[in-house]
Amino acid sequence: MKRFEITDAAGCRHLPAPTPRILSLVPSLTELIFDLGLRDRLVGRTAFCVHPANEIKKIRSVGGTKQVNWAKVEAASPTHALVNIDENPKELAEALEQRGIEVIVTHPISPSDNIELFKMMGALFERETAANRLIERFLKAQKRLAAQAEDLPNLDVLYLIWQAPYMTVSRDTYISKMLASIGWRTLGHDDACRYPEIPEDSALFTQADKILFATEPFPFKQQHLDKFANRHPKLKDRLMIVDGEMLSWYGSRSIKGLSYLATLADQTKR
Repeated sequence: MKRFEITDAAGCRHLPAPTPRILSLVPSLTELIFDLGLRDRLVGRTAFCVHPANEIKKIRSVGGTKQVNWAKVEAASPTHALVNIDENPKELAEALEQRGIEVIVTHPISPSDNIELFKMMGALFERETAANRLIERFLKAQKRLAAQAEDLPNLDVLYLIWQAPYMTVSRDTYISKMLASIGWRTLGHDDACRYPEIPEDSALFTQADKILFATEPFPFKQQHLDKFANRHPKLKDRLMIVDGEMLSWYGSRSIKGLSYLATLADQTKR
């Protein structure tokens, strides 16, 4: 059988790997590995990889997305490592390569990029049938959302991913493009920074129709909204908690994310 090359987000070429030992350093890609039927090929993951909850604890944790325990990595003996341009430092990817591990770079920046991600992972690890099923489900969810979005009002939203200092997302990020699927325009764009800091006295807070407090990477909870509302009572009705996983995780989680967006939009138009 002819072996063809697969190109990743860094432009690196890879050959299909029928029997890989996979180290995933990206939580959303770890979930995708399971959904592609590759659970038995996963030999390592990060402490932040939490899905699927009933299976993930059986997989060795090697550290975080920024730093790893190299002794644990070596003990796992991976042949391939999955990384993401936004989530993992370039230096970490280079250190993996120096140890003879084949690094697969990903970088989805819009919902539709999941289609190519599914294709790449399916081809690379010889799970094309499972990948095609995910593509079919994704396209159906995307079509349903597009039909619903035609009747939705456009909103300016401020999406918060961190506090002390507050941080938001620029419009060239996956999160921003997900929200754009329902006509929500993120405020705070910075050409020089994809995740800019914003002071609490920024005019962006008053300009926003909705201020969205995401549950990750900072775990915003109702108590944070209550404290903010106490300081800014005029903005109380604009505050919302949103599921950060649903809006920032690409891969198979994006299918649920599109349905979540539809529900979120429906709640705000009532």
